[in-house]
This record gives sequence, C-alpha cells and structure tokens, in this order.
Amino acid sequence: MNDADSTATPVVRLMDVSKSYRKGAELVNALSGVSLEIGERGMVAVAGPSGSGKSTLLHLMGGMDLPTAGDVVVAGQTVNRLSQQELTIFRRQTVGFVFQTFNLVPNLTALENVALPMEFNGVPKAARLERATKLLQRFNLAPRLKHRPRELSGGEMQRVAIARAVANEPRLVLADEPTGNLDSRSGQIVYELLQEIARERTVVVVTHSEELARLADRVIHIRDGQLLDGTRTAAPLATADRRA
Repeated sequence: MNDADSTATPVVRLMDVSKSYRKGAELVNALSGVSLEIGERGMVAVAGPSGSGKSTLLHLMGGMDLPTAGDVVVAGQTVNRLSQQELTIFRRQTVGFVFQTFNLVPNLTALENVALPMEFNGVPKAARLERATKLLQRFNLAPRLKHRPRELSGGEMQRVAIARAVANEPRLVLADEPTGNLDSRSGQIVYELLQEIARERTVVVVTHSEELARLADRVIHIRDGQLLDGTRTAAPLATADRRA
C-alpha cells in the first residue's frame, strides 16, 4: 500500500452510529455505537448471522434509513443531514443498489431496466441505451437485451440488476445478500462480477456466507449491532493487493 492509498479520504465513514426502533413496546437496538471507514475501491464484506444488524448498516450507508445517533458520511456527504430532495439525488448519483430479490421492473426488458436509472438522472435516450447495451454485453448478456425478467434465469436477473446498479457510475455499490436466491454456480458468477466491479469503485456486500465473505478484500463481522473486528477501518487497497 502506498502513501497515497493510506491517506486517501474514505468513501464511507460512520462515526459512533446507532440505530434503534420500536417493536411494539420493545426498543430494539439494531446498531450500537458503530464507527467504521471504508476506502476507495475494493470489496468489503459485512458478515454476521440473521438479526445482527448487517442489513441495517447497509441501509444507513445507502441513505435508505437514517441513524438514531451519530453521522453517516458517504463520498463527502453527511447522509443524515440531507433533505429529502438531496437524499433522492444522493441515492440516484452516488450509490448503486443490488438486492437479493433483484427488484427488476417486470414489464421492462433487460435493456430498459438498465437504462431506467439513467433516464431519472437526465441522460439522453441514445446515450443511456448505448451505455446499457455495453454493460449488458460486458456481463455476457448480449443475447438477453430484449428479454423481460420472467424470461431470464435467477443468475441472469442478478447480472441485469448489477448492470443497473452501476449504470450511473456511482462511487459506492451496496449489495444485500446478492447470491441468497441463487444456486451455487450462479452465485459464484455474481460474486466474481462484483469483484470485477470493485476494481473500479467501492463495493460493500452483506452476506451470511463465510465462504463468500472470504473472497472479499476485507471482512467486517457484526453481531448484536456491534462490530467484532479489532480494527474498524477497511483501508483502501493498492492495485497490486486487490484480487485479479
């Protein structure tokens, strides 16, 4: 790791972040005093059992939820201090999301699904269709451009979802159990694709699979809303240190 890498501003910084919510009369502490930094590029896996707080952590990074206490800073923006309009722009431009259940629009083709976030971002039609086509070709989906989700396999749908997530070239890609609904072979392909994307931008993956977590550049373990790692900083990785 060189000096430039070690002093780079983190893409993600959580400072003493807590998240609690009411479940009936009970107060549930989903996260308790989490502090964490994640650097530019590379894949970070957040691993832990169900109910450990890992998905809550991801949602806070993506501005889909806000902390009860502490600050969440992503790409220089303090997410919990943004207005609703600013949050919408943040989620559209800074973060790409990949979900376990794909969340593709069922009546749109693969090409149209990937182009959709660029339309919301004001990209002209010709440019967004060109970029969507190139992304799907890159992900070995050229024969599926005109197929709708019901005509695709689970692995193909997730690759379309990943192409959609990076369509607006976000600094951060968040993937919540992206292989949870896939067979082992399809899951491996998806995970390798996320590793490839992590050479260009920061990727944070939530998983309960220790086997898949070990393929990441950094693993952060969480249990009962608290980080278990002695070191809480996921440092940027020099190019030579990242997996090919």
